[in-house]
Amino acid sequence: MKNYKAMLFDLDDTLLNRDKAVDKMFLIILEKCYEDIKHSTKNEMLQRFKEYDKRYYGYNDKTKVLGSLFDEFPPKYRLHRNYIQDFWNNHFPHCFSINQNTLNVVNTIKKQGKIAIITNGSTQRQKAKITNSNLNSYFNLIIISEEVGLSKPDKRIFDLALNKLNVQPEAALFVGDDLEKDIGGCQNANIKGIWFNPHMIKNDTEIKPYAEIHSFDRLVSHFT
Repeated sequence: MKNYKAMLFDLDDTLLNRDKAVDKMFLIILEKCYEDIKHSTKNEMLQRFKEYDKRYYGYNDKTKVLGSLFDEFPPKYRLHRNYIQDFWNNHFPHCFSINQNTLNVVNTIKKQGKIAIITNGSTQRQKAKITNSNLNSYFNLIIISEEVGLSKPDKRIFDLALNKLNVQPEAALFVGDDLEKDIGGCQNANIKGIWFNPHMIKNDTEIKPYAEIHSFDRLVSHFT
């Protein structure tokens, strides 16, 4: 018999589709900074933008992402370096939205126990994403790394969540897309980790998740 009392969630690329948000952000940059770009060039620019975003993922300072794009594809209206960070902070959080199926799963699990978010990132951006997606109204607890001075995979951020929820490690599950930060981290805190792997990436690490899912609705069977 399952006796889980809480499910903890990662935010980016788990609850929220970051890939789609990056696509939307790119369109905002095109509209703001470029004119009359050929379709083939747009596709090339988008791929490079995604590469730069991936390269600097995890850094709060996003000036290198746009700065690298501007260096490779000089814009007609170049954002001043000192303004790039504000531009990113003001626009990127609004590019996120939550899938209705994901929301249905969250609601189903909430009927059975407590739910929480543990996310790495800047307080300003992560709070904006959560608010814009209306997720703050669903979760019992939201922990943002910058706010608490701890970040995944540090076990202490998971311990903090368990303490605030008043739940023992064996009574919790954590779901996330990052094997090292999410799954390795929660396992260090003796929490079973479910690897959300919709792109079916091969696991080349020594980290062995408690379970692996390719579809978000598979979570319900693990919890209830």
